[in-house]
Amino acid sequence: MKRVDDFRLMFGKKEYVPIIVGGMGVDISTAELALEAVRLGGIGHISDAMVNDVSDRRFDTSFVKDKTKQYKANINNADKSGIKFDLDVLADATRRHVGATMEAKRGDGLIFVNCMEKLTMNGPRETLQVRMASALNAGIDGITLSAGLHLGSFGLIADHPRFRDVKLGIIVSSVRALQLFLRKNARLDRLPDYVIVEGPLAGGHLGFGLDWAQYDLATIIAEVIKYVKDEQLHIPVIAAGGIFTGSDAVSFLETGSAAVQVATRFTVADECGLPAHVKQDYFLASESDIEVNTISPTGYPMRMLKGSPAIGDGIRPNCESYGYLLDGNGNCAYITAYNRELALHPDGKNIAVLDKTCLCTQMRNFKLWTCGHYTYRLKDTTRRNGDGSYQTLSAEHIFRDYQFSVDNQIALPA
Repeated sequence: MKRVDDFRLMFGKKEYVPIIVGGMGVDISTAELALEAVRLGGIGHISDAMVNDVSDRRFDTSFVKDKTKQYKANINNADKSGIKFDLDVLADATRRHVGATMEAKRGDGLIFVNCMEKLTMNGPRETLQVRMASALNAGIDGITLSAGLHLGSFGLIADHPRFRDVKLGIIVSSVRALQLFLRKNARLDRLPDYVIVEGPLAGGHLGFGLDWAQYDLATIIAEVIKYVKDEQLHIPVIAAGGIFTGSDAVSFLETGSAAVQVATRFTVADECGLPAHVKQDYFLASESDIEVNTISPTGYPMRMLKGSPAIGDGIRPNCESYGYLLDGNGNCAYITAYNRELALHPDGKNIAVLDKTCLCTQMRNFKLWTCGHYTYRLKDTTRRNGDGSYQTLSAEHIFRDYQFSVDNQIALPA
């Protein structure tokens, strides 16, 4: 019976353990978590979601405080179009986060940064370009383009000296999405170095509608692998979403996937950025506690624990401090929803916004508990303590269990 360790992910002549830890924001996939994956010979992701805030927490900078002070007079203004990100500050924050992670890198693996197109930041093109270029300047091994089609993203860094050398990948949920990406970037003569196919059981934002349950990862990835082979593209195809055991991973590796990307089981790792009490909520979750809803201002359905404190919360939009989801005109679906409720409650009290959430503030405060479909199985991966809490796990333990387990077994911690 084969194990994940019987396979290798090949990038050129270099080989890696075919396990990729996904890039969960906001700093849920911490540098420490990514570095463990690298040390063990795999690939770890960090995320550049809300990178200014991440820098403040990691390096004691004051980027968010300074931005809040700059736009303080606009706090009660419904018009957020004048709130802009200082691109030099954004570049500095990205270089700090990526650079410090790369300097700490030990082992034979790689560090990638997950870069979401939906972080439009009231300057979609400019801010995305700065984030990617700054990550390249800081020495990142690869960039994974997520949360969007990224039809023009390669073009934004085509003039960068590392454009041909760094690993560049794209997350898709269908053959059509990959075809669109390749068609739009054909003039650059630069194929992606890898394609991550994310299925409907993944955590957070989904590349499907509310009919997500009608799709399955095995079918989609088989279609993508066939397309890549038929077109003789020689691009590694990586399976992601709902891969809970090493045996799950082997089933994809045996049918042509070059690697697997996993995240849900690492949410309860010691190195994960979730607060300890939130990890316990993940352990306690039952299948009925997990839902896919449409409260994200991005327009994508999102999977989360339905007990998340953010759901229905009517917090004032905090764009002066954050504003990562403002579109190019300074709009956000949560602002629209909040202003609707404010008009109904002019005193500003007892406001509840049920149809959208302030994604920036709620993710920053760890009150929006996005999760994978199999989060309810996390309790089966560990032991329960005498006080009723569950034992968290080391990232190494989880990684090794994926790497060496057989017959759908899960190794419990000592």
